[in-house]
Amino acid sequence: MEQTFNFKEIQNREDRLAPGHRMCAGCGGTIATRNVLKALHPGDKAVIGNATGCLEVSTFMYPYTAYEDSYIHTAFANAGATLAGAETAYRALKKKGKIDDTYKFITFGGDGGTYDIGLQSLSGAMERGHDMVYVCYDNGAYMNTGIQRSSATPTYADTTTTPAGKVSNGKPQTRKDLAQIMAAHHIPYVGQTTFIGNMKDLYTKAEKAIYTPGAAFLNVLAPCPRGWRYETGDLVEICKSAVETCYWPLFEVIDGKWILSYKPKNKLPLEDFLKRQGRFKHLFKPGNEHLIEAFQAEVDKRWEELLFLCQE
Repeated sequence: MEQTFNFKEIQNREDRLAPGHRMCAGCGGTIATRNVLKALHPGDKAVIGNATGCLEVSTFMYPYTAYEDSYIHTAFANAGATLAGAETAYRALKKKGKIDDTYKFITFGGDGGTYDIGLQSLSGAMERGHDMVYVCYDNGAYMNTGIQRSSATPTYADTTTTPAGKVSNGKPQTRKDLAQIMAAHHIPYVGQTTFIGNMKDLYTKAEKAIYTPGAAFLNVLAPCPRGWRYETGDLVEICKSAVETCYWPLFEVIDGKWILSYKPKNKLPLEDFLKRQGRFKHLFKPGNEHLIEAFQAEVDKRWEELLFLCQE
């Protein structure tokens, strides 16, 4: 799908996520949602789904909503199923001639509601091939309920359920690779992105996901200032360092073909990403150098696996 990117034109589009929501300053989830929805072409209609989480409780407080499009709040576990059902009903009504307008179906969920609690309904929706997009705003923990670890939480991160201290170095497990799991469903489109530069990578992947017929999945690294413990103004720099260290590589999988979106000219050491966040401060205490080395080895291993998949 050939695309043109006009940053000014996209930024001038009407916001589908209106100002006045209650998300935190410096929240990546807000930026992900706002800019994914800007990838909708002007005049196109959409049905927006939202799993329970930070985004839902802060953008929809009955009877108020920050969304300009039709909106459905779902439980933690069934965001994929809810939008799949809405998309199926829409196709049935359109076939009967009861709906003339064209709608796009987009649902959002945090990593807790996507990687963990809602994985079964997401997998079912993707396997059945519903014409919808599932967007995960990945902030790496259950931020809405107190910063508990999820399967998206990175190794050694300090959370309330994996606290770093005298007897623990934070979360002991490695993070789940959900984009690879979604690609294994053999759906038409999978993309992984975050906020860098002029948002071109995010916009183009969101547009592909929305306008590719069939099921699509978009994974967006969306830092959380409370859970990650950084100054709100550092959000974009953290995202940039995640990409430049290859902790969060940018890629897409189109009809089974793996495509690397960006390859750093000078791959930075993982410390550049870790040192910007309070949740990893314990790794920089004397005697913990081996922890950073182990974390670096895991990132390097996954990066080499991705290069192999992309035939780089």
